[in-house]
Amino acid sequence: MNPNTDKDALRQLREARKPWIDRAKGSIKTQAALIKAIRAQLEGGAKSVPQIAAAAGLETAQVLLYVAGLRKYGAVAEGPKDGDYYTYTLVDNKNA
Repeated sequence: MNPNTDKDALRQLREARKPWIDRAKGSIKTQAALIKAIRAQLEGGAKSVPQIAAAAGLETAQVLLYVAGLRKYGAVAEGPKDGDYYTYTLVDNKNA
């Protein structure tokens, strides 16, 4: 195989897939920003999903999905109920 031919083939492949790669990068940036906003709200103490959503200016359903994911992977912990909703707090992963 010719190294120049391989480089050209890879360059063509990157160009052909550029729209998908750019869309994936955009999704990753959006997700990171949402998680950062949720974590910022929880740094002030325990909050329920509606409280987080209102304070961060996000949709409640979207916050619920992200909080559920953060809980599943141990980044937040479920606390006691505040009215009809559970509260959530950040987990200190520095000692883990």
